[in-house]
Amino acid sequence: MQESSVELEAVLDLPEAGIGFLFIGTIFVFIAGVSATLIYLLMKYSLQFLVRLLIGVSFSVLTFSLVLLYSELLLEVVGVEFPFMILFLASSATIYVILEVILRKGRLYEIVILAFGGATGVLLGASIPLLSGVTILLLLAVYDVFAVFRGPVGKIALKSLDKLPGISFSFRGIHVGLGDLTFYSMLVSRIFLSYGWLALVAATFGVLLGSFLSFKMVEKKGMFPGLPFSVLLGLLGAFLVVCIV
Repeated sequence: MQESSVELEAVLDLPEAGIGFLFIGTIFVFIAGVSATLIYLLMKYSLQFLVRLLIGVSFSVLTFSLVLLYSELLLEVVGVEFPFMILFLASSATIYVILEVILRKGRLYEIVILAFGGATGVLLGASIPLLSGVTILLLLAVYDVFAVFRGPVGKIALKSLDKLPGISFSFRGIHVGLGDLTFYSMLVSRIFLSYGWLALVAATFGVLLGSFLSFKMVEKKGMFPGLPFSVLLGLLGAFLVVCIV
């Protein structure tokens, strides 16, 4: 095995000492709140085309960046230097995502959303320190409750998520947000990198159990936040394994 020279730097270059981790978590919640509020206001004033444009640009930039990074890591692991191949893969993936997700010209929409959310979450989990990552997840879980029941996320859902390709996918008639998928992935990847396979299995089981409970609540209430159960049970599962093993 060879250590890659491609380093994943922290998303925010702030120390975790003191209240640094709280500051980082607050920034993520602030970004989530502003983004959701902006989307809601644009939809409220019938500016869906601007929302689709913002989503399209964001997806394009993130897809290109993710494929660029993962391709570079993969080719370096196998000992191949092929910059043109990396650019080709990144460009092709970006075009495909635009067609598949934004324009909905393909049949693999749900798979693409799952892959996108998973890849983004793994990157966040690898680049954000443990304490900051846990703080972000807990604060977002609390915010998710407010955002769904009283805030912009619930209002967006009531206006029909089908009008906003790229921010959710449907599973058995239930819409799951891209943000939920991303932070599930972030949780399990950070736990794995910090504590290993057993903690990963426990965290994954907790996330899946939390998702199941959330689905049941959606069936009863029609709408329910996706993060609280999954984040709490995922962290609890990992914590128990770390304490026992």
